[in-house]
Amino acid sequence: MATKVIMPQLGESVVEGTISRWLVKEGDAVEKYDVLMEVSTDKVDTEVPAPAEGVVLKLYYPEGETLHAGTVIAVIGQPGEIAPEQPGKVDLHAPAAHETEAPPPVAPTQPARAAVQPLETTGGDIGRISPVVSRIAREHSVDLRQVTGTGRDGRITKKDVLAYVDARSAQPAAPAVEELPAWERPGTGDLFKPTDDLPLTTGETRPAPVAPAPVGAEDQLVPHPRLRKLIAEHMVASIRTSPHVTTVMEADLTAVVAHRAAQRAEFAAKGVSLTFTPYFIQAVVAALKAVPQVNAVYRDDGLLLKRRYHIGMATAVPDGLVVPVIHDADDFSLLGLARKVNDLASRARAGKLAPDEIQGSTFAVTNHGTGGSLFATPIINQPNVGILGVGAIQKRAVVISRGHPVEPSGEDYIAVRPMAYLSFTFDHRVLDGAGGDGFLMAVKRALEEWK
Repeated sequence: MATKVIMPQLGESVVEGTISRWLVKEGDAVEKYDVLMEVSTDKVDTEVPAPAEGVVLKLYYPEGETLHAGTVIAVIGQPGEIAPEQPGKVDLHAPAAHETEAPPPVAPTQPARAAVQPLETTGGDIGRISPVVSRIAREHSVDLRQVTGTGRDGRITKKDVLAYVDARSAQPAAPAVEELPAWERPGTGDLFKPTDDLPLTTGETRPAPVAPAPVGAEDQLVPHPRLRKLIAEHMVASIRTSPHVTTVMEADLTAVVAHRAAQRAEFAAKGVSLTFTPYFIQAVVAALKAVPQVNAVYRDDGLLLKRRYHIGMATAVPDGLVVPVIHDADDFSLLGLARKVNDLASRARAGKLAPDEIQGSTFAVTNHGTGGSLFATPIINQPNVGILGVGAIQKRAVVISRGHPVEPSGEDYIAVRPMAYLSFTFDHRVLDGAGGDGFLMAVKRALEEWK
C-alpha cells in the first residue's frame, strides 16, 4: 500500500509551508528517512525525510508551491504500483491509521529564509542558495556577496564557500574586537517588528483586494520576498486585532551601567558575555509580577492570566529577524540569563534554533536602540498584551533634584547620566493609561534601583 508524504506542521502557529526544493524525482528509490525535500516557513527551514522505503510514485506539487499543513504532497510505494489520484489533505490531529499517514519527524535546520530567498546585493543577485551553503556561511560569518560561484549559472556551491573560508584563513588576522550577540548589534531596522506567534486571521472579513497601480515606464517593480509578505500580514493582523497605545518614559541607567562594568570580567571568565539584555529582561519579569494583567492573553470570555514568564527577544540575523523565547525567565539568575541570551542569539545567527524555541512568548522585548533609535512604537507580538522597546543608551545632561520635583530648589544640580527611553506598547482592551504607565514605571524603577 502506498505511503503518503504529508506537509508537516512545524509548530502550533505555523499553518503552511513552501516546497523550496525537491531532492528526489518520480521513480527514484528511497530508504526510510532519506531526505525527500526542503520546506520553508516564515520561522524555520526544514528537511522532510521519507516515512518509508520504496519508490517515489508521485510528486503532486512543484517547487515554490505553498501548502497548508496536512496536505498530501507525494506518495511512496512499490515498483510498478499505480499512484493514487490527488489524495487531498490529512487530519494531522486524527489517530494514526495502519497506513503511515502522519507527517514524518523533521529536523529544523534554519530559523529564517536565506536558504530559499534571493538576497539583494550592490553587485547583483547571488541567486538561490542551498541550506548547506547557508549554514556554512553562517557558521563561518561569510558574506556570500564576496564569494564567486562556480556552479550552474554562477550558483554558489558548498565547495565555493569552503574555498573562500580557506583563503580567508590564510590572510593575516584582523585586530580582535569584542563580539556582541546578534541581539546587541545594530540590525536592519525591523527589530521592533517581531513576528512570533501572530495569528494570520482574526475572524474578521478582510477588505477586498485593491487592484495594483500600473507600473510606469520609468518605474521598477521589485517583487516582495515571501518573508516580507508574511511580516506584512502579521503586522496588519496585529493592528487589526489590538488597539495599540504606546507610553514612553526615560530611565537613568547609572546603576545598571555600573553593575555591568563591575561584573563583566567575572562573567567573561565563565565564558559569558554580559550585555544589557539580561538586565532589561529581569526588569520586565519584575514588572510583570507587579502588574499581572500584562502577562496575559485577551479573550472574549475573559483575561487569561499567564503564571509563567516566557520572554521573547527580537534578534537580528543576517537575513532578517527571529524572536527566540526564554522560557521561565524568572527561574534564571543574571548569569543564567546572560548565558541563555548568548546561546539563543548565537544559535539564531547560525540557524540552529528549534521551532519550540521561537514560540510561546507571553511578553516581548525589542532593543531597537542597537541601531541608534532613541524610541519607537513597537507592534504587539500577538497574542501578547504588550511589548517593551528599549532605545539607545546615551549620556545626557539631566537635572537631579533633591528637593521639590518640579518647583525651583537650591538643591537642584545638573549631572551627566546614561539615559534611555523605554516605550511600552499595550493592548488598550486590557490596559488603560494608568495600567500601562504603572507597568512601565515598574520597569523603570527596577532598572534605576538596580543593586
